[in-house]
Amino acid sequence: MRAQTSVSQPSVKHHCGLFGIHGDPQAAWLTFLALHAQQHRGQEAAGICSTDGQQIKRYAAPGLVTEVFSERTLANLENPTAIGHVRYSTTGASHKTNNQPFLIQNNQFGAVAIAHNGNLINADLLRKKFEEAGAVFTTTSDTEVIVHLLAQPSDDNLERRLIWMLDHLQGAYCLLLLFPETLVAIRDPYGIRPLCIGRTKDGAYTVASETCALDRVGAEYLRDVEPGEMVFIDRDGLRSRKFVTESAVTPAHCIFEQVYFADPASNVFGENVHLVRKRMGAELAREAPIEADAVVPIPTCAVCPALGYARESGIPFERGYTTSHYVGRSFIMPDQVNRDLAVKMKLNVIEDNVRGRRLVVVEDSVVRGTTTRGKIGALREAGASEIHLRVASAPIRHPCYYGIDFPDPAKLIANDRSVDEIRDYLGVDSLHYLSLEGMLRAVKHDDGHYCTACFSGKYPVPVTHQFDKYSLDRRQLVMFD
Repeated sequence: MRAQTSVSQPSVKHHCGLFGIHGDPQAAWLTFLALHAQQHRGQEAAGICSTDGQQIKRYAAPGLVTEVFSERTLANLENPTAIGHVRYSTTGASHKTNNQPFLIQNNQFGAVAIAHNGNLINADLLRKKFEEAGAVFTTTSDTEVIVHLLAQPSDDNLERRLIWMLDHLQGAYCLLLLFPETLVAIRDPYGIRPLCIGRTKDGAYTVASETCALDRVGAEYLRDVEPGEMVFIDRDGLRSRKFVTESAVTPAHCIFEQVYFADPASNVFGENVHLVRKRMGAELAREAPIEADAVVPIPTCAVCPALGYARESGIPFERGYTTSHYVGRSFIMPDQVNRDLAVKMKLNVIEDNVRGRRLVVVEDSVVRGTTTRGKIGALREAGASEIHLRVASAPIRHPCYYGIDFPDPAKLIANDRSVDEIRDYLGVDSLHYLSLEGMLRAVKHDDGHYCTACFSGKYPVPVTHQFDKYSLDRRQLVMFD
């Protein structure tokens, strides 16, 4: 009789973060610093691969960047070229076999390491085809499908191999591939996830998910990797090639990067995240004015829109909470128990600053509503007389298939509830979400440049089959049952 197996249910988590550098003898150390700067993009695991031009070394493990790496492990990785990855499980559960970068030795084209940010919506279908043909998979990550695709063509030309591989991918992907002599950066034709290029004072080229990583290693921002572009970096410098025609490039930048994910210090999709969030707060104040004594942000991402709301409304900006810097972001904790615990450990209400006062509480987004409800409840217990919640993004009503880990609409509080029902559930006196139009007024480009699928239900990359983050895990468990 087959034993029953189970996989933990999905939870709302975060993206992954990438960094690559070519041409610095301390590449591993600089990659460590850059990954630490992007720790907010993933807290499940971290890894680095490096090369001396002949061999590729790897070290990856579960945990935060500072927990995974030591002086000893970094010393063992010291080579002039490296790539790194901080992870959360967009597809595939949090298994150690899924830690990136992946390193594949002795394949048809030599060694290669690969790091991926995004989500392939056709990974399950591709994997089934490979398995039916006899291929063996050792992870439950969609990224391993890319490795199998890369090994398929017999062509010795690297560029043609990559183009053949990319022609089979659907979804969101920023990729770093490390060959013994070459670093390759790739961004999907929609540019859903951010990826940028920099250069250090010593002339080393860098590639990162966010510009805050470039700042950490003293690199100057040069430009973004363009949608549909491959960038090759080797000892001859940097060269570029588009792998799709110009007409196939359809920008669909994830607007949730600006709402929550990216660091406020970063420039994402051509503009500073902090300033965008302030403008979202100002739009929110114009859409939903209210008489109050103080504007209070829910730390930490809501600080930026709260500043914009306070400035536009003329209501004083105040602190309602103190925060601990030693607890990770509750948004990306692996289950609800840990998320609730993280909130209690991280936030403490400043009672004398909220007691008896009418508060405009600004939140960047409300996904499930459970942690927000706890934070609001703490203000009530501290004696706030009125709480008016203002959310600096539209209601999240639709699943994301491109790298934000809420593929199940049943997990979204706004999916089947009205604003009034959400207001009652959260325990606030009034509730207003920023309209999608207000969000788009706050950003640089028009609606055609952004993916707003989780708010609008308009998916730039059609999802033609049922997507399930854990389908690869379930099939793997059955195979080994």
